[in-house]
Amino acid sequence: MKLVSYHLKEKDSPFRIGIMMEGKILDIQDTYRTWNKASDTIIPSDPSTFFKTGAPMIKIVEEMFKDLMVKNFEDVLFYPRDEVHLGIPIPGPSKIICVGRNYVEHAQEMNSDIPEYPVLFAKFANALIGPEDDIEKTPLTEKLDYEVELTILIGKEASQVKREDALDYIAGYTIGNDVTARDLQKRTPQWLQGKTIDRSTPIGPWIVTPDEIGNPGALDVRCYVNGELRQSSNTEKFIFDIPTLIEFISGLITLKPGDVIMTGTPEGVAFGMDQPKFLQDGDLVTLEIEKIGRLENRVRNVR
Repeated sequence: MKLVSYHLKEKDSPFRIGIMMEGKILDIQDTYRTWNKASDTIIPSDPSTFFKTGAPMIKIVEEMFKDLMVKNFEDVLFYPRDEVHLGIPIPGPSKIICVGRNYVEHAQEMNSDIPEYPVLFAKFANALIGPEDDIEKTPLTEKLDYEVELTILIGKEASQVKREDALDYIAGYTIGNDVTARDLQKRTPQWLQGKTIDRSTPIGPWIVTPDEIGNPGALDVRCYVNGELRQSSNTEKFIFDIPTLIEFISGLITLKPGDVIMTGTPEGVAFGMDQPKFLQDGDLVTLEIEKIGRLENRVRNVR
């Protein structure tokens, strides 16, 4: 199941939670009312509220979705894909936790040691943009870089989680681009200023539920800039796999439904090149992760 945040292009309306089905958008709240008229359950229409409600709400929607797949859709309202705008699939998460240097080859190209423990840093919600938005390049940076990353959505409160139970706490997966201003990142020992610039971090295009992913530790990941392949790897090359990350992070920080973990990027970033090709105005950045899809955003200068 692919969960999206959407609104109709012709209306200046709030984003709503929907399902991408066969190239069309199904509104979850409206459909649930039709599907189970006798239920007292209220499905939030707001994507942020929906995901912060957590895994139980997603399970209800999964049950509805599976039932709809074996029935006709005569009483269900769909919107054609070209009539909707897709927004940030997880708007306003309370925490965005990022993992640095989680591939050996990436650590090496950054001239860094292989970490003994996961390297954690944070982003804030101001940095997030959706799958149809532009990456904004501030004039403060001349070294804007791309980083394709498998991104996790937490589905239930997680504290002191054991690695063997860790995948049970995941509500879904998406694609993230940890766009980084390298010159800002490197001018101090702390990375934050280069990592969470306004409207710089695309995620999307949707949240894919775990049943469609299977093993998240065996997914191909790629990044292209203007059609040129820059990054190509597989999550099996993680230094710290997803169960290890959730065990480690939840031992320090209580994770809540709707929180996001960006799991690290492979080698091939511009900073690691002999002649770096940093992002410029007009560049098209295309990210692909197996079983999730494609996230594509253009870079735009802002003043």
